[in-house]
Amino acid sequence: EKEPVRYANLMYDRRVVRGNTYALQVIPAYTQPDLFEIQRQREARRRALARKRAKEQMQLKTPEPVEGREHVHVQTELYLEEISDRIIEVDMECQTDAFLDRPPTPFFVPAKTGRDVATQIEEGELFDFDIEVKPILEVLIGKTIEQALLEVMEEEELARLWAHQRAYAELRNAELAEVQRLEEQDRRYREEKERRKQQQMQMLQKQKETTEKIAARAFAKRYLTDLIPSVFNNLRESGFFYDPIERDIETEFLPWLMTEVEETLEKKVLGRMTLDSLIRTVVEKRLDAFSQKPLPDQTEAPAEEPGPVDTDPQVADETEAAGQLVAEQEDTDQPVAEEQVSRRISFQLEEGDQAGTEEPETE
Repeated sequence: EKEPVRYANLMYDRRVVRGNTYALQVIPAYTQPDLFEIQRQREARRRALARKRAKEQMQLKTPEPVEGREHVHVQTELYLEEISDRIIEVDMECQTDAFLDRPPTPFFVPAKTGRDVATQIEEGELFDFDIEVKPILEVLIGKTIEQALLEVMEEEELARLWAHQRAYAELRNAELAEVQRLEEQDRRYREEKERRKQQQMQMLQKQKETTEKIAARAFAKRYLTDLIPSVFNNLRESGFFYDPIERDIETEFLPWLMTEVEETLEKKVLGRMTLDSLIRTVVEKRLDAFSQKPLPDQTEAPAEEPGPVDTDPQVADETEAAGQLVAEQEDTDQPVAEEQVSRRISFQLEEGDQAGTEEPETE
């Protein structure tokens, strides 16, 4: 299998040497891989793949989606978190300090001992400049050309790196654009799904409300079928609905009639009581009059005393007259003054008493 190219940061590459080179780990250019190590790595990779395949087989899988649909991973944890394929990247720069190279160590010059001796040397005695300068010039020119070649190679390597970075940036921008497009598509699908779910929930809610309203209307209609007649009957029995003529008779005429009847009955009872008292008074007086002893001259002819016989008709006449007055009063139902009735009856009784007393004296 072809392994993907892994891009690393040069700041952490072990092949780049910085500072002191004493701890440099030199990698040999021609290293033969160990066959036993390669076989061991392949065996470890095979076991890992087998373990992964067995783990996938042991896990419960959902059925395959129908045609035109696909499974989407859904979070079931307690707290949701936003999952994105975009890796957050931050560009950072690092510039090392420009340290000066350590100057070369000066040669050890021992202290002078002895005397200085000078020697006169003429021009051309020690060396020939044209001959002696040739190796120095060759070294300088070689070093210059070598440095120029290194700089040219470095420029070409930098150009290749920049081209590679531009290609990587273009690929990365294309992938980012594709990721944004997929995220936007996923967002539209999610919004459309939520909108469809909301519409379905609203439709179910309206259907439920309509069903409840229909059931409530049917129940109320069935419950109220006998309610209105019973309510009207109760109100009619309670007196809220009544006949105005009957109500007027009951509230105005009948109380007035009862009042008048009571007054008339009271007057009749009063007249009867007065008459009874008068009759009783007259009877008592007559009883007292007849219970008295007769005179001496009247004892000779007791059989000729017409007094009691005459007085009885008078008393009867008086009682009859009083009864006629009471009967007339009851028949006519006209109010008669109590004082006038009592005066008449008492006057008639007094006349009857006087007539009764005069008749015995004349006889």
